[in-house]
Amino acid sequence: MKVNKRGIVAAGAIAIVSTLSLAGCSTGTSGDDTSDSGSASTLTVWVDAERVDALQGAADSYKDKTGVKVELVGKSVDDMKDDFIQQVPTGKGPDVVMGAHDWLGELSTNGVVAPIELGDSAEDYLPVALQAATYDGTVYMLPYAVENIAILRNADLVPAAPTSFDDMVSKGTFVVEQGAEGNPYHLYPFQTAFGAPVFGTDESGSYDPTDLQLGSEGGFAFADWLAAQGAAGTLNTDIDGEIAKQQFLEGTAAFWLTGPWNVGAAVDAGINVAIDPVPSPTGETASPFAGVKGFFVSAESKNKVAANDFLVNYLGTEEVQLELFKAGNVLPALTAAADSAASNPIIAGFQAVGADAVPMPAIPAMGAVWQYWGVAEAAIINGEDPTATWQKLVDDVTAAIK
Repeated sequence: MKVNKRGIVAAGAIAIVSTLSLAGCSTGTSGDDTSDSGSASTLTVWVDAERVDALQGAADSYKDKTGVKVELVGKSVDDMKDDFIQQVPTGKGPDVVMGAHDWLGELSTNGVVAPIELGDSAEDYLPVALQAATYDGTVYMLPYAVENIAILRNADLVPAAPTSFDDMVSKGTFVVEQGAEGNPYHLYPFQTAFGAPVFGTDESGSYDPTDLQLGSEGGFAFADWLAAQGAAGTLNTDIDGEIAKQQFLEGTAAFWLTGPWNVGAAVDAGINVAIDPVPSPTGETASPFAGVKGFFVSAESKNKVAANDFLVNYLGTEEVQLELFKAGNVLPALTAAADSAASNPIIAGFQAVGADAVPMPAIPAMGAVWQYWGVAEAAIINGEDPTATWQKLVDDVTAAIK
């Protein structure tokens, strides 16, 4: 393997496979979700039921070119990961499964996914997508979409983007989803602006669970800032997702920190929506989390060569990634496809913000962070001592990881 200039490990050259050898490969599955007696010339792919149609053309093309049938099985995203983890060790389940990059820690720990050989095409993906697809220095996912939050601005109320967090607050009401237990996902851009990521990274760019950065000087500075915003009423745990949405759609709020999943509702409400970077409270870059979606190959697939070929050379094309974009309206992971989709100014706005995004940690230790993180932030916003509360968060997470 090689390490590219971005410090992300990319797999070596992809295997060159002839049509004859692909057709002769065997598979561990069939169209039946629980069968392990699949045809010797079939790949079974579990996908979100809403994206089957977007992939059908690629599946048909692959069969025409190689003789290998690609059977697309629509599944509920609520069940897909657990079903995959349960079935792979028994030799059942699919050859390929669609999923999110933050599954990687669990999938890797359970030994149910195989590495993917991206070869030279690794450089064709958005850097954050490739980083998210990499776990412990190995690529395990073919990325197809990147999702991150940004500022939705009512351009009729505020014609120009704010230059800082304070500038934004001075120009109009700002809302962000919190709720009684907090929502650190939405506040993370502000935390990173204080130089306090959750974890540090190792030489390959992967998150290091032994390098907890929450307890850094920047973490405590962020806690002080949270307390100040709570006291000023800028951050409010009474504002949940629905209330934030209502206030923006009604025009009460001029700024809404949220994701692309809420843009449609704003546009339908007649809001003149502009997409802005998350304004920094410090002058340093405010980096949101990025969530990346993609495809994994089963560790027990008997047809890994064909599965890898189908993912890299068919699903990793501009045409197919744009078809997936049309199905979900989420920025494609392939740079060429992302640039094409960004002809839409809304998509271009999220792409620009996403250039500063960082992958949500997929390592198992992240579970210990989520357990305590939001509750601590909510307590600080509601007036508890920021230093003591943040220190307890650091201590609790450290103990949980150990």
